[in-house]
Amino acid sequence: MKQSVTAPPPRSWSQTEGYVEPQKDDESTGSPMSSGGAHMHNGHARRSSADSNYEEDARIGIDPSRTPEPLQLLRSTDFAQQNFEMNKEELCAFATKPADLNVRFTCRIQRHREGMDRLNPYYQLYFQNLVTNEVQWIFTANKKRKSQTSYYTIKGSAKSQNASNNRRDGEMVTLAKVRSNFLGTNFTVYSNGRNPNISVQDCSEKKRDADIREELGSVIYEPNILGFRGPRKMTVLLHTLSKTGERIEFQPTKESETLLAQHKMGEAEHVLALHNKSPQWNEETQSFVLNFNGRVTQASVKNFQIVHDNDLDYIVMQFGKIDQDAFTMDFRYPLSPVLAFAIALTSFDAKLACE
Repeated sequence: MKQSVTAPPPRSWSQTEGYVEPQKDDESTGSPMSSGGAHMHNGHARRSSADSNYEEDARIGIDPSRTPEPLQLLRSTDFAQQNFEMNKEELCAFATKPADLNVRFTCRIQRHREGMDRLNPYYQLYFQNLVTNEVQWIFTANKKRKSQTSYYTIKGSAKSQNASNNRRDGEMVTLAKVRSNFLGTNFTVYSNGRNPNISVQDCSEKKRDADIREELGSVIYEPNILGFRGPRKMTVLLHTLSKTGERIEFQPTKESETLLAQHKMGEAEHVLALHNKSPQWNEETQSFVLNFNGRVTQASVKNFQIVHDNDLDYIVMQFGKIDQDAFTMDFRYPLSPVLAFAIALTSFDAKLACE
């Protein structure tokens, strides 16, 4: 059976021009879900002790009944060369640039929580070549210690010129910050700019000349008010793109202008809302399952896929567990590398109000 090419993104995401919808093969009209979810171990996804504090029916299992879609894969060697040659401005532009149409970024995330990092782990994002399994480090995220809410800082390495010996040294550049509310139900992703709620005089010396920070996106986890056990429900908010599919700078200066506030007030003209795909209940495995096309191998409450309501077959992003501290993350247009990484980071925290 021939495989279909990826579906176009819904036109409502932006007024993207120049996109030609590929022709689909008539044979490839099967459902993205299948009731016969053959899991990875004796017909079931392996479950680890790391998620033992969650109810079994909240886990998302794996339905590998369909083969992966024939998307253009990234060659990690290209990014290895490009990453080492990017200066600070180029790195920031690369981190926040939306993925090109019909390109899927295939990634790995490694969690490090040894010793003193047990309660405040750090995470490393790698681009992964699915053909050679080669990986290239891109970003690192650190969870801030002694913070009343979840607070992550995402950094990357840019080239810098050492004037004393004329050699290049890597400079760690802060690209974005991810911060939650007290309950861990709302997360906001910012660029590394100046907080508009803090006066210039009260800012640190480094931030006094900086531009007001951009809001790159928000993630909402629906509270579980009635206490029913089940998968998490997520909403991802970002600003709509330009007519040419480019990101628009969005710098709210007060709370009522933020993506979250606009979404709550129903002002959706410039807000793009994505949701996690609802998993299907599998009677055979007695669990909720999603089809991750072989990229996820362990059931976990953290596993998710992000879609637009207008096209549930176009997987904008998927994230899932493959080992105790290893995860895969794949994303497409309209997400950028740093925003996709930030969305994945929000899934790691326990959410008492949602489970």
